[in-house]
Amino acid sequence: MLIQLLAGARRPVPGDWLPLHLGGQAIGVLAPQRVAPLLAVLQGCSVQGRRLVWAAQGLTPEQRSQQIQQAAERLRELGLITGWRNEAYRCEVPVGDPLLEQGTELFRLERAAFRFFGLRSRAVHINGFSAEGGLWCGRRALSKATDPGRLDNLAAGGLPAGEAFEDCAVRELGEEAGVAEAVARGIVAGGAVRCTRVEPEGLHDEVVHIYNLALPAGFQPRNRDGEVAEFLHLLPDELMTRLQAGEFTEDAAAVIATAGAEYPDGTN
Repeated sequence: MLIQLLAGARRPVPGDWLPLHLGGQAIGVLAPQRVAPLLAVLQGCSVQGRRLVWAAQGLTPEQRSQQIQQAAERLRELGLITGWRNEAYRCEVPVGDPLLEQGTELFRLERAAFRFFGLRSRAVHINGFSAEGGLWCGRRALSKATDPGRLDNLAAGGLPAGEAFEDCAVRELGEEAGVAEAVARGIVAGGAVRCTRVEPEGLHDEVVHIYNLALPAGFQPRNRDGEVAEFLHLLPDELMTRLQAGEFTEDAAAVIATAGAEYPDGTN
């Protein structure tokens, strides 16, 4: 079951989508119906064969950021980008294996725009292992822009530009689950998984950096930022049942599958 979840974490991009290049570097991919609106708002962008090419390679990262942010704001006004967060992600130079290394920064852009452009983002997810066995998992608030009401890891969040992975994980643990910083600093890196799939907003392409945290006996998570509706303490059997029923977000399911070796024999 867990192997199947990992295998399904990456889905192919439809063949008629157009790759977006910054000069000679492929950085994203767009659905055909998004091409014309993009050409109308992004300076220096044109169709060249079966590619979209943004001729901004000679600009500084700051200049690129300003140019593409302005384009995204115009697309937002047109109703083509929703769920605006006023928080920037960083777009990186493509690297050989994004699970193991990061590229240098090409530009920064509002996180809600990343799916429209098909850009790769990064996030952190934390598996919270209960001292009594099993995992603590959160249910996303109905007000969340993505995956409202679905089950998630103990804490999770996109990586804002300029924040370190561990600092992001510790902050999310405090905000989403009320984990004291002294406890949260006990997180242990658990690898990474890349998740790709088509969503209504565009392509979701994210490298999820996984952390595992052994929680103290008697710990009870408490949400502080309004993003979690409830927490569930799930022992392995119930966890697997809910995973199989599709109750978890796809990213959270992939994260749990990656940590599957922590469970007794027979669950993976």
